[in-house]
Amino acid sequence: MTKSGEERDGVPLTNLDQPLFDGADATKRDLVDYLDAVRDRILPGLRERPLSVIRVLRGQAPFMQKNLPKYTPGWVRRVSMWAETSQREVSYAVCEDRRTLLWFANQRAVEYHPPLVRVGERDRPTHLVLDIDPPEGESFEVVVAAAHLVRRALENDGLSGVVKTSGAKGVHVFVPVTGVAIEDAAAATRALAARAERLDPALATTAFIREDRGGKVFLDSTRAGGATVAAAYSPRIRPGAPVSFPVPWERLDHVTPADFTVRTVPGFLGEADPWAELMPEPHGLPADLLAEGHTIPIARVQAMHEGKRRARARRG
Repeated sequence: MTKSGEERDGVPLTNLDQPLFDGADATKRDLVDYLDAVRDRILPGLRERPLSVIRVLRGQAPFMQKNLPKYTPGWVRRVSMWAETSQREVSYAVCEDRRTLLWFANQRAVEYHPPLVRVGERDRPTHLVLDIDPPEGESFEVVVAAAHLVRRALENDGLSGVVKTSGAKGVHVFVPVTGVAIEDAAAATRALAARAERLDPALATTAFIREDRGGKVFLDSTRAGGATVAAAYSPRIRPGAPVSFPVPWERLDHVTPADFTVRTVPGFLGEADPWAELMPEPHGLPADLLAEGHTIPIARVQAMHEGKRRARARRG
């Protein structure tokens, strides 16, 4: 037994009565209890994936941790991968059991961000993802309306996806895929966003540069390939400690992100696992969707060039 703590599955849990973070309305014990309660739902989305977490230590700003610290127990599975952004080898955790999840919870790892690829399959994403966020000052209702555009675009191509609250202000639409190369997955994601935008261009936009969005809902197609996305059932570092939670399409108009928190979600779930239950079978992708996607510039690259062009124009 540790001070203000306990031990579960051989993992010492400490300082459980401390506040989790400012505005959480939850303690570290609430985080541990929540993750332990939903472990059978959250772990399938983390298995075989190099994990990034966001930790929040007392008196510090939240930070993303990719590289495991030296004091990590030897029983935590890890995989070494080359990180292009930092140009170094990174030792990622692979969280696939209760003990590892509890260890992360004790480290005050609040958010869990796996990539869309599995270990050893970095060129084969398992899902396409569209991240939908409201413009500044707008309500969740406009996000829901834009999500339904994405659903229609999917259906028009014979595809289907599942939606979850992001745990922040928006939603994530996941489309399971199989046999799709990473470049094709990225292209298909761009094309889906463009097709959803065309269904109602007064509501939604794919404009990556914020000042070009004109107060519309942004359909973010950049969560592709090796990008990470908050896992289903992951808590978020937001007021009230909300959780990224799967919602049936027909219920999306009747919920808000604040409905789902570390305190409320276990009671909602019972024995259910809506993320697994709602997830369609993986799809192949239509040739015309891929063809269109490959004609659409990569948003970040296009934005970089456009930013340089605008800077030259201002100087001129």
